[in-house]
Amino acid sequence: MRAFLPVKADWSAATPRDVVAGLTVAVVALPLALGFGVASGLGAAAGLATAIVAGALAAVFGGSSLQVSGPTGAMTVVLVPIVATFGPGGVLTVGLLAGVLLLALAVARAGRYMRYVPAPVVEGFTIGIAAVIALQQIPAALGVPTPDGHNVVVNAVHAFGSGPALPAVALAGGVVAIMLVGARWKPAIPFSLLAVAAGTVVAEIWSLPVPRIGTLPAFLPAPSLSFLDFGALWSLLPSAVAVAALAALESLLSATVADGMSVNQRHDPDRELFGQGIANVITPMFGGVPATAAIARTAVNVRSGASSRLAALVHAATLAAIMLAAASVVERIPLAVLAGVLLATAVRMVEVGSVRVLMRANRSDAVVLALTALATLALDLVTAVILGLVVAGGLALRAVARSARIDEEPLEPGDHTQEEHELLAQHIVAYRLDGPLFFAAAHRFLLELTEISAVSVVILRMSHVSAMDGTGALVLRDAVERLEHRGVTVLLSGVRDEHRRQLETHGVRTFASTPEAIEHARDHLRRNGTLP
Repeated sequence: MRAFLPVKADWSAATPRDVVAGLTVAVVALPLALGFGVASGLGAAAGLATAIVAGALAAVFGGSSLQVSGPTGAMTVVLVPIVATFGPGGVLTVGLLAGVLLLALAVARAGRYMRYVPAPVVEGFTIGIAAVIALQQIPAALGVPTPDGHNVVVNAVHAFGSGPALPAVALAGGVVAIMLVGARWKPAIPFSLLAVAAGTVVAEIWSLPVPRIGTLPAFLPAPSLSFLDFGALWSLLPSAVAVAALAALESLLSATVADGMSVNQRHDPDRELFGQGIANVITPMFGGVPATAAIARTAVNVRSGASSRLAALVHAATLAAIMLAAASVVERIPLAVLAGVLLATAVRMVEVGSVRVLMRANRSDAVVLALTALATLALDLVTAVILGLVVAGGLALRAVARSARIDEEPLEPGDHTQEEHELLAQHIVAYRLDGPLFFAAAHRFLLELTEISAVSVVILRMSHVSAMDGTGALVLRDAVERLEHRGVTVLLSGVRDEHRRQLETHGVRTFASTPEAIEHARDHLRRNGTLP
């Protein structure tokens, strides 16, 4: 456990620029925390509490020095149906259970497996999340109540049919325009906060009849476990598994992005899982929703010059100060304005350049990306990622299997005469196997080998076989047995040590080199009278 605890070196790189970066991130995070809190169904106060508590704990215990954590759009997508089914207390319980699962993943050293998630799955997942977030915000942007039901597409269609309120549409549209145009014009300026301020001022001056955030507490509530219902733990466990899986995926992905944006920073994936676990165990006690690392806020943190955990800690402290000093102002923000912030955020989540490259790279990447995006929209996030991984793995196996080849080769001259060599070539054929011999490619080898005829001995050169599993060994044995049943002797040469044990277990004859196999074949042909 000592490897997961904070150490003095975590703070040795702190500079005054971390304070500036933390303040900048807090300005960007405030409207997002409020918006995601409202979108989750627990309210703006829950989103703010999550950004403060989880942001601070993940900064201290996490495995990345540049990571910023809090409520995110991806997590909101998962939480909405949980709120509808189990209520606010169920969401808090799910968050705590997910934190325990994340701690277990950290102890099991599961963080290293994030590197095996392919880029098309990640991009498709991001596109799907962006679409779901945008569809979730349609009712609030149109100024109509959110319809009952979990299907965001159906809810959006119903919202359009309910008669949009023009003031809400104008506020949401104005915020989207300010954020998207501003981000292209001056990316360094926090246009999200400026858009929220402008929308709120307009709504106040004109007394627009639009729903507001409502009353916000000026302090974090006292920590409590009163929400915990032990009788419901078993029914909430599947939801907790989904939340933990999403938190692990998004946090480790964000940490990888942060490493790529910095020069000398490298995250510890297992410690990152531990930090997110601590954050998700504690945050529900303060009424916060499940949290994860936020890629957009982490990117702002790095671009603002952060070099240590101090920046993320300053971000959390700044949000706490805003909650203390400006709660009465924040509660006047219209929900349509926050909907506009999230709509613009959804648009900016999609990296058009990366998507274009993957779609043009090859057909397999395009299929995986599109399938993951559609599954995220139609099913749920964890199922979409699993489906994307399965399809990507299957396509990768197919590509590897196709790279395996079996080619006929001329016999090596050896020390026999030219006349004898010509006689040997009439009765012995050699094939070289290239690439992996495993379950996806083995049956094709079986078909090709069993078509061999009109020879007495087949030598299979195995030195270029890069990998072989149990299926490959069994299929190779079957091919040998079928050929020998037809009177063809099969010899294997150049077999690697790790493969030889598998093959000899199945009774296949192996030789260290091809000349040795040819010599054995020559003696065999002499014994049966084929050669003089």
